[in-house]
Amino acid sequence: MHSATKTLTVLASSFFLWGAATTTAVGADMSFFITSVGTGDGANLGGLDGADRHCQSLAAAAGAGKRTWRAYLSTQAAALGDANAVHARDRIGSGPWFNAKGVLIANNVEELHSPNANLTKESALDEKGAMVNGRTEKPNRHDILTGSRPDGTAFPPSPPFADMTCGNWTKNGDEGAAMTGHHDRAGPVSHSWATSWNSAHMTRDGCNQTALRGTGGDGLFYCFAEK
Repeated sequence: MHSATKTLTVLASSFFLWGAATTTAVGADMSFFITSVGTGDGANLGGLDGADRHCQSLAAAAGAGKRTWRAYLSTQAAALGDANAVHARDRIGSGPWFNAKGVLIANNVEELHSPNANLTKESALDEKGAMVNGRTEKPNRHDILTGSRPDGTAFPPSPPFADMTCGNWTKNGDEGAAMTGHHDRAGPVSHSWATSWNSAHMTRDGCNQTALRGTGGDGLFYCFAEK
């Protein structure tokens, strides 16, 4: 092999290895993302455990599998007097959280649920570092499943109140609904509910994939590294 050819080969190999290391480093530092895909079964995520597994699987594929990942989802208690609700804000650790490109989302839970949270279309990336389609794009995918109130807590028990979690993330039929947020902070009006990243409006016409897409979603949800 000529010396020039050897040099080119070494340079090419070095560049490839540098690129691989860089990609791994970005993935390893990531502690927040929107799922690039849902589970494919509407809002039936297999409960919180199934949603967490989906977060963990996507994170592992992106190089961040050594972290413990949790879905930002709340569940509702079964009835009045039942305290067994789960609040999304209590599931995600203490922060800080960074997206796939190293941009700070929030330093802690309080900041995440304040006007200072850096959650926008440009920062709320998927695990691959790509932006998720917003309200003005086709298909619109800005409805992100949360089942949560603006402060990250669960809604009152279902029943007797409305189901905001598609049966605590187990329904995929024509009945039920779930609260969603707008990751792009955009809505038909400028009111705070319409621009909320975690509590904008409910889905309609059920919990199946078609119903979720009907309001501008695709069964996506937020994932945070608990630790």
